[in-house]
Amino acid sequence: MSTVIKPVLQPRPMTEADLPAVMAIETRAYPVPWTLGIMRDCLRIGYHCWVYEQGSALIGYAILSTSMDVGEAHILNLCVRPESQGAGMGRQMLEHMLDVVRHSGCHLILLEARPSNPVAVQLYRSIGFEQIGRRKRYYPTPTGREDALVFALDISSLY
Repeated sequence: MSTVIKPVLQPRPMTEADLPAVMAIETRAYPVPWTLGIMRDCLRIGYHCWVYEQGSALIGYAILSTSMDVGEAHILNLCVRPESQGAGMGRQMLEHMLDVVRHSGCHLILLEARPSNPVAVQLYRSIGFEQIGRRKRYYPTPTGREDALVFALDISSLY
């Protein structure tokens, strides 16, 4: 019997110096990527911006906003570089973001997913996210717009 050792990602706060590598992943992963300006704004505004490394390689990143006055957090972007997808790294990143939310004092976490991304939808459901709505024509695509599935998770249900 052989044991499969899953690679462990090391999270750290994103810095301005990470943006070229983050943008390289963003432009390969999405048909209509965020702009460098959006990424810079997320850092400037003070969103929870994280990068995930394996050794010296940047594997992915996540961006989270929190609203303490309503106790909600919103995962705005969670992305694994295309060549590393399917190895459980997205789950590790999501679990880390859930810890960030829990430590922020928020109790509810929201996110959107493309219906055309069944792997992400299944990941969110496997963690306990429930679909609470649909945003029509939310995501831009090269040929138009795609709806977004809206998911929510009560963090207190996990701990």
